[in-house]
Amino acid sequence: MDIEAYFERIGYKNSRRKLDLETLTDILQHQIRTIPFENLNIHCGEPMELGLEAIFDEVVRRNRGGWCLQVNHLLYWALTTMGFQTTILGGYVYNTPAQKYSSAMIHLLLQVTICGRDYIVDAGFGRSYQLWQPLELISGKHQPQVPCIFCLTEEKGIWYLDQIRRDQYIPNQEFLNSDLLEKNKYRKIYSFTLEPRTIKDFESVNTYLQTSPASVFTSKSFCSLQTPEGVHCLVGFTLSYRRFNYRDNVDLVELKTLKEEEIEEVLKTIFGITLEKKLVPKHGDRFFTI
Repeated sequence: MDIEAYFERIGYKNSRRKLDLETLTDILQHQIRTIPFENLNIHCGEPMELGLEAIFDEVVRRNRGGWCLQVNHLLYWALTTMGFQTTILGGYVYNTPAQKYSSAMIHLLLQVTICGRDYIVDAGFGRSYQLWQPLELISGKHQPQVPCIFCLTEEKGIWYLDQIRRDQYIPNQEFLNSDLLEKNKYRKIYSFTLEPRTIKDFESVNTYLQTSPASVFTSKSFCSLQTPEGVHCLVGFTLSYRRFNYRDNVDLVELKTLKEEEIEEVLKTIFGITLEKKLVPKHGDRFFTI
């Protein structure tokens, strides 16, 4: 695997030597704007691979994206290769309908230490929940970013990531009650501990998430990609674009329903993805918001 090929994939041309917060932020932003958060393999009849060589081949060489177990694993490799002090952590995702965190560790995130300060780095949550900058590991501090205000809190060794969202304006009235729209202004995202993990800790959940009928990932096909102003999402046949803070404390959310013959071109032009096998778009009934 070639770190220069990774840099070329994400369009990164800046410093490779400065192991500072500015460089870390730059790498994160380049990755989230070029590598989609997506699970399309599942809906093309192909596996979501967990091995680093397979992830590198798919994401870097074949210009695909992936879910957290893949894109954050790739980011871990890249940051470690550059020389950053990086640790894999495991998260428990908040289930809004059930009002509780997942019982299984289903999310992979990263901790990066720079000059004695710890940061949470995550390129694999996508949609309007995606971090655009590393979060300093400080409990109770509001950390404003372009997508929203993020906040980390710690209780008895467990950390919680939450966000405070803006109001949203949906001009297309037929989508006002869409189940894809987040209804909560204050949103719990996931919890985690600082116990170091390895990729082997995620092997069983990687299989479960792409095979179980109870998994949101088998229920819905999705793809999201950040832009300098917002985020594109494709869920099933529904394409959306959220422009963050298009007016004071309001996000603009535009949605449209695609025809099946339009999806291939949308994946290519908006997300930079060309699929090798036929996609079967799926909306499903599992909770999943943009």
